[in-house]
Amino acid sequence: MNKEKLRQRFLRDSLPVRLGGLAATLARVSSSAREAENPVIVSGLMDEARYLIEWTAAEAEPEVAAELVQTQRLLTLWLRAWNAAHADRHQRVLLAAQAKEWSDKTLQYSGLLNEDNPKRIL
Repeated sequence: MNKEKLRQRFLRDSLPVRLGGLAATLARVSSSAREAENPVIVSGLMDEARYLIEWTAAEAEPEVAAELVQTQRLLTLWLRAWNAAHADRHQRVLLAAQAKEWSDKTLQYSGLLNEDNPKRIL
């Protein structure tokens, strides 16, 4: 991952689109965590999500920012434990469920699902 290139590209988007992108990354964490094939993919996605939160939280409403920072903390804990956790199916399922919940919340925060949003996701 080229962090600077990702940051520049990511920051071009509006806050709702960035939150939608973060939600998509968290959804990929969820789906990838269920599989035991390549733990490096999951750790890379968790790392990416932490950066996306770093670049987004400061512009979000205070309540949303607090939730994002909490998610970032939990991702950091998962990342530290991932080398051991990825071998345990129950741990993978737990991360997958948690990441899905984070993704769903973040997508709601984005407003991209609202009917009056011109960038609404169908």
